[in-house]
Amino acid sequence: MRCTEKNYISRLKKGKEDALEFVVDNYLGIVKSAVYKVLSPLGRDGIIDECVNDVFLSVWNNSNKFNGEELDFKKWIYKVAKFKAIDYYRKEIKNSDVTLEDKEISTNKLVEEEIINTEDRNELIELINTLEPLDRDIFTMKFFLGVKSDDIAKKFALSRAAIDNRIYRGKKKLSKEIARVKLEVV
Repeated sequence: MRCTEKNYISRLKKGKEDALEFVVDNYLGIVKSAVYKVLSPLGRDGIIDECVNDVFLSVWNNSNKFNGEELDFKKWIYKVAKFKAIDYYRKEIKNSDVTLEDKEISTNKLVEEEIINTEDRNELIELINTLEPLDRDIFTMKFFLGVKSDDIAKKFALSRAAIDNRIYRGKKKLSKEIARVKLEVV
């Protein structure tokens, strides 16, 4: 049997090498992009290639943990790549043999935090976009624009309690989704 877009996930779970080749051929760009975003500040191409290889090895070894369709697989492999790259970045910064001044060390920590914050913010925006339009607007106004609950309530002609309830339910939904995503990541 030949590996195709319809059967590569099941073949990967069965340990078929042609499925891994299919995954590498189709998802190499996504994986390299995710890894490059995190590791490019280090200025070492070798570590990027090493991390990309490690991502595919991790996908191969943990494919049985993936449940879902092709779109879910694309998200899953991106998250595996991102978190693997963050691990590599932390390890490289920690094991750096070069003696650095305090200023440079704090700069590296700031860069690391900025990368993680940007990635987390992008993921949060993706999750917020899954909410209903009204809830999405409320979350955007409240948490990204800093608008007070009373002002949001006036804008949408709702009570403050209704706004607070929507925020509470939205946070609960988002936290469940975040927990689900973390379980899917290797």
